[in-house]
Amino acid sequence: MHTLCSGGGIVLRENPEWRAPDTFGKLAVMAKSPAPIDVTCPCCEATLRVDPATGAVLHHKAKEKPKTFEDFSAAVQHQRGEASRREDAFQKSLADHKVQKDVLAKKFDDLFQKAKENPDEPPPKRAFDFD
Repeated sequence: MHTLCSGGGIVLRENPEWRAPDTFGKLAVMAKSPAPIDVTCPCCEATLRVDPATGAVLHHKAKEKPKTFEDFSAAVQHQRGEASRREDAFQKSLADHKVQKDVLAKKFDDLFQKAKENPDEPPPKRAFDFD
């Protein structure tokens, strides 16, 4: 039997094979309880302390995340840089959108001219014509 930790990793729970049955068919109680096991979750890299006798999680310590920025001024500078990059991307997209109409018109004129030059040639196949 198993259960999931908060990060999605699997923690082993009580296994009947860990205890030996006594002569009456009941589970024998161990004289000395085993020491807790420290397990690292493969998903979230948290450290879990598990009691092997019960399979219960005794302690959960999440992995410490490093600071993204050392100080507040570096974070502000990074944010200002992000704003300028967003503005540049928007201006490029806007310029491409304004030119799109002219590009499509030129493509249409070119294909229309080819169709006039060769009126006997069949039209090019479309994607759904291949089925």
